[in-house]
Amino acid sequence: MDYRYKTIIEPFRIKSVEPLPMLSRAERGLALEKAYFNLFALPARTVTFDLLTDSGTSAMSAHQWAGIMEGDESYAGSASFERFERAVRDLTGMEFVIPTHQGRSAEYLLMKSLVKSGQVVVGNTHFDTTRANIELMGAEALDFPSTANQDSESLDPFKGDIDLEKLAAHLKANASRVALAILTITNNAVGGQPVSPGNIEAARNLLKTHGIPLFLDCARFAENAFLVKARDAHYRDWPVKRIAQEIFALADGALMSAKKDAFGNIGGFLAVRSPKLARDIRNLMVVTEGFPTYGGLAGRDLEALAIGLSEVVDEHYLAYRIRSIEYFGEGIERAGFKTIKPSGGHAVYIDAGASLPHIPPTEFPGLSLSVALFREIGIRSVEVGTLMLGKKNEKTGAEIPAPKELVRLAMPRRVYTQSHADYMIEGMAQLANTLGSLRGYRFTEEAPVLRHFTSKFAPL
Repeated sequence: MDYRYKTIIEPFRIKSVEPLPMLSRAERGLALEKAYFNLFALPARTVTFDLLTDSGTSAMSAHQWAGIMEGDESYAGSASFERFERAVRDLTGMEFVIPTHQGRSAEYLLMKSLVKSGQVVVGNTHFDTTRANIELMGAEALDFPSTANQDSESLDPFKGDIDLEKLAAHLKANASRVALAILTITNNAVGGQPVSPGNIEAARNLLKTHGIPLFLDCARFAENAFLVKARDAHYRDWPVKRIAQEIFALADGALMSAKKDAFGNIGGFLAVRSPKLARDIRNLMVVTEGFPTYGGLAGRDLEALAIGLSEVVDEHYLAYRIRSIEYFGEGIERAGFKTIKPSGGHAVYIDAGASLPHIPPTEFPGLSLSVALFREIGIRSVEVGTLMLGKKNEKTGAEIPAPKELVRLAMPRRVYTQSHADYMIEGMAQLANTLGSLRGYRFTEEAPVLRHFTSKFAPL
């Protein structure tokens, strides 16, 4: 009989290592002051556990590093592009594959090609750069997240879904203004929660009635597919790759930051079915990205991404990945923090509003908790709340709070071990005893767009 184990093991061997920066609390405090309490401004050499993002932070495999040596750096029509194109077509079933230097470039090219001022782009929840690129075109980004997100404790298996009733109502009243819809899989802004194939199909059918195209932001498509397999009995015996292919078959196009589920340190793509849209995007991209077969990437990058897209659907890796996130979230809950449940695919989200109820949204409780996590433990995280997703009242200039005040702890792929997680949990259990003493923050310099990246702050 097969033995059963509770211990999580990394399904790989470590072949190359780099030292972790280990600073004192005083040194981290000084680094925070120099960065004006913006964790994006911290030098990486001051960070022990970098959970700011899972984007571009993966450890590449030996196969990927070997592929880099085979990168074809021809300006046009390289063999590396051909291999990349085949990998994307195999997954998405979409004929036209357009590489870009990263996901937000794909967002810009798509919005520039399809969206006009005064139009609307609907979605389950647009993340920061997607929203910024929509608004750059003079359009409006509208979110229709599942109502299950109102309860952080809810164990609804597909909290990443779009609210079909709200989508249908909006289309009935305003379909003529809707340029396109984007479903983000997994839904990053609401806790890395998966989107069900049934929800995607139902949304597609509503949109199709009005001739509105559906795109998938598929940065974490493999994690989404694995969670579908785990949470939907219909797909229990399906290979993850087949689930992903069925999901892609429902869409008119896909855009990806390949810095996530392709294990890339840089890169992205647009894949579309429409030859006219592909032509329009390629005509635009030669001005900004480069020739359409390299899209701002070196051939070696395309080679690594093609390999990563095949590695990420390995179910041993995905089982380890998802269980590791669950384990980290369970430990953080035991330490005394409220988290978004159930665990998503790439990160643990602490409910900073519930954990720091004495700090109002307009004083950025997520930033306060993020600063404390770095000062006390050396963890760099990111606020996903009013600072990142809030808005200003156009008439009064007052802050309009985000639906939730979250702190995201995004785990890089194949980088940290279970003992690293245990160490962070141990530190957070000690931090939990002092949460009542944390203070809010105010702007000392506010950036006009994507303000969480470059603004400066001071404690209140």
